[in-house]
Amino acid sequence: MNSCKNYKQIETNWDYETTANRRHKFLSPSLRTFVAFQKPIILKHGHMQYVWDEKGKQYLDCLAQNLCISVGHSHPFVTAEAMKQAEELTHCTTMYYHPVPAHFAEELVSKMPPGIDWVAHFVNSGAEAMDLAVLMARLYTGNFELLALRNSFHGLHFGAMSLTGISTCRHNVPLNHGIIHVNNPDQYRGIHGATVEPYLKEIDITINSSTPGQIAGFIAEPIQGFGGVIPLPQGYLAGAFERIRAAGGVCIIDEVQTGFARMGTDMWGFQDHGVFPDIVVMAKGIGNGYPLAAVVAKRHIAEAMAQKKFFNTYGSNPTACAAGRAVLRIIDEDRMLENAETTGALLKQKLEKVKSRHDIIGDYRGRGLMVGVEFVKDRTTKEPAPEEAARVVETAKDNGLICGRGGVFGNIIRINPPLCVTERDMELLADVLDESCQKI
Repeated sequence: MNSCKNYKQIETNWDYETTANRRHKFLSPSLRTFVAFQKPIILKHGHMQYVWDEKGKQYLDCLAQNLCISVGHSHPFVTAEAMKQAEELTHCTTMYYHPVPAHFAEELVSKMPPGIDWVAHFVNSGAEAMDLAVLMARLYTGNFELLALRNSFHGLHFGAMSLTGISTCRHNVPLNHGIIHVNNPDQYRGIHGATVEPYLKEIDITINSSTPGQIAGFIAEPIQGFGGVIPLPQGYLAGAFERIRAAGGVCIIDEVQTGFARMGTDMWGFQDHGVFPDIVVMAKGIGNGYPLAAVVAKRHIAEAMAQKKFFNTYGSNPTACAAGRAVLRIIDEDRMLENAETTGALLKQKLEKVKSRHDIIGDYRGRGLMVGVEFVKDRTTKEPAPEEAARVVETAKDNGLICGRGGVFGNIIRINPPLCVTERDMELLADVLDESCQKI
């Protein structure tokens, strides 16, 4: 076939109604269960922390496309590295060797705590990586049951959905067996209040009553993302890890949303807790929009997977891995950790002032550039205010600010901008939220 053939140019129709009708007619109805805004935006162009719709209106993207855009929309260095690889060889299955995934694995594990023999397994999405982590834990330990937290979100495939502790994310079908949920240590509205020990005691009780006493592992997000931006309190992970390992299990940390410098002070969310996980699941910001995820595990645990065949069709794709290498380089050279810490601290200062002016805000929380604002009808009863949160998000969108909404009750506004945001952006964000709260 002649690669120089002059193909007819492929056209794209950007008309809003035409796009909406085509989507409704040809894309699966399941997609309408997860849309932003009453009238979703058509996004046409993006650069760093900003996106533009098909009519040219600019927005500050403070959801970062569900935290996938870590270093900036269409970052020129990420784009250049991915294009350079795609023009040479777009894909190479793991049946063959290629230096780019090998380089990326070396560079990625160098960001992990030193003194441990880490290895990386690349896949395509967080849900896929979650399934692999569970399989790895069960094979290594020889045990079956795993503990997960209520209000957690780990994905929507069968295995990942089984780990997820939110009813709206669990379909009415038999899911994977052996997943037991324990109460999450929510310091704002948790069943045991702002404590740690009762939540740890529940792990003991659950292992002794709902398992054979030996388990495969435990999985947690350092900050529960879609579940409401709920940070785990100090001491919880350390206590949980001690109990899980005593019961023969491995400790899995889900860094899909919290990883890659978003926390500001650390590369990974678990580092603030002084713990060393056995398996870490990574996705979203790892590829800055390219389909890429990873399971990073201690070598002796990963060896349990080497007894039978296992591969992912697009795992270790060199084009995606080239983008991942560029992300790590940008985080280092553009001092993204420091920027996330500085801009995140300013954002919290601004949100404190916004909260003081609006009783409808019950709480704000998070670390670095992963922040949630909880809306309540009454600060004493903490009755959730999802309708008001939805109106604030819609009003903010009309004023050029994209935020997300989550939480079990849908009353949490999620603020997770790309790591390249500026202090001026944070001031704009706070001003728009303040004005939006005032309007409702």
